[in-house]
Amino acid sequence: MLSELSIKNYALIETLQVQFESGFTSITGETGAGKSVLLGGLALVLGKRVDFSNINDASKKCIIEASFNIENFNLNQFFEDNDLDFDSHTILRREVLPSGKSRAFINDSPVNLSVLANLGEQLIDIHSQQQTQELTSDDFQFQIIDALANNRTTVLDYQQLLKSYKTTQKQLNDLKASKLKSEKDQDYQSFLLNELIEAKLHTIHLEALEIEYNTLNNVELIQSELTLANQLISTEDLGVASNLRTLKQLFYKLADISSNYQALSDRIQSVAIELDDVFSDIETEQSKIEVNPSRLSEIDLILQNVHNLFAKHSVNSVEALIDIEAHLASQLDTLASLDDAIATIEKTLESIVKQLDGCAKKIHKQRLQVLPDLIKQLETILTDLGMPNARFKLLLNLSDTYLYNGKDHLKFLFTANKGASFLPLKKAASGGELSRIMLAIKSVLSKYQQLPTIMFDEIDTGVSGEIAHKMGDIMEQMSAYMQVFSITHLPQIAAKGQSHFKVFKQDIKDSTVTSLKKLSKEERVEEIAQMLGGKELSASAIAHANQLLN
Repeated sequence: MLSELSIKNYALIETLQVQFESGFTSITGETGAGKSVLLGGLALVLGKRVDFSNINDASKKCIIEASFNIENFNLNQFFEDNDLDFDSHTILRREVLPSGKSRAFINDSPVNLSVLANLGEQLIDIHSQQQTQELTSDDFQFQIIDALANNRTTVLDYQQLLKSYKTTQKQLNDLKASKLKSEKDQDYQSFLLNELIEAKLHTIHLEALEIEYNTLNNVELIQSELTLANQLISTEDLGVASNLRTLKQLFYKLADISSNYQALSDRIQSVAIELDDVFSDIETEQSKIEVNPSRLSEIDLILQNVHNLFAKHSVNSVEALIDIEAHLASQLDTLASLDDAIATIEKTLESIVKQLDGCAKKIHKQRLQVLPDLIKQLETILTDLGMPNARFKLLLNLSDTYLYNGKDHLKFLFTANKGASFLPLKKAASGGELSRIMLAIKSVLSKYQQLPTIMFDEIDTGVSGEIAHKMGDIMEQMSAYMQVFSITHLPQIAAKGQSHFKVFKQDIKDSTVTSLKKLSKEERVEEIAQMLGGKELSASAIAHANQLLN
């Protein structure tokens, strides 16, 4: 419940601090006294957007603070989810700085405005005539039915399943799309893969093949050059070997004469040994060289194929082609496994659908069960509110469509007069009738929804006399379940309040300010008498006021 409200520098309010009690509180005041200012300030601390034109002195900070007792309203989880310290005496604060920036706090911890608004929605319901139009929306109508049906947990379960259903359905659609695309590319990918497999890339050593190709392609030239090399070494008298032998013998003699020539002799000996090895290797190479046109043709085909594959796949190494072969093979394997993956997800989706349908049927059944009781309660209350012929017809049909809160389509039909056709609320009820219907609904909901506080802002506009008494009675009955405020122009309703506050304006020096005052018993008599008969208090008005209060 709202226990205290403090407003500084907002509209015509310089400083206001007021404490509230549980039960039913009435708030009255002349038109233009500032009741809307009070509501505007309260709305601001509950997370509404700032209208900077309402800041009284733009050079000063505007501060609005509301204290709530929330011990019995199961809000611990909200505080845990938002990393806030829970306190049964919770304070919401909103500050608007001269710079134009706005700050929000919950128990002195800074929070985003959305967090403040989320908590505010769970603490107080401010209901005005303009908001009566929400009564005609499907969302609100389902909220009414689900509150009576105690469907909150079941609807949350349904919504979680619906989220899983949509996620799984998307996965399935993505897989099927992937399979369709893969099937379109499959033939070409298979062709590319087979082309690479047939190339036997793992057996190809490109550098060695290129050397062998150049050798076979130039075999006659190689043979001729090797033969010439052989001759240059081995020809008698003129060959390198013959001349080297002569040179070797010459330095043997010189080395015998002087040791100065021994090093040269040794080096010539080494050259002679190396030349013998070279000559032997040349003969070996000569023996290996042979003309092999078929092998040359085979290598030529392999090299042409490899270079064609390089060009096709925009690479320049056999290793890169091998990587592409592995990737293509993986893609084709993936396509083969897609059917298994699709089958698995389809099975999962089938299980979710079964649970989702079961949950939707449970919600539907529970809603159907409470419709007669809801209709009865509403019609009974509306009879007391001067609408004895008001009748409701609530049609609930289970559809094939998964909606956000079940599979139900709802028709909330109404007629205010005997013999009139049932029509949707927005077509069948006038503004005044909608206000009374909304009060009836809020009265019913107060027994099922655990909302700490509700504030009615002139919901009684357009009614008077006995109907006003009945509206006051209903609000008083609601206050047994929650804290109820009523901003009213009707003395019959104002008198029902256990507490009574008056909003008034007064001139202080050069300024007009709005204030809020809790009325004593005597002040209440005077206020209600003025509401009945005007400023000039008559004995009959005072007597009537006392009668209403008693």
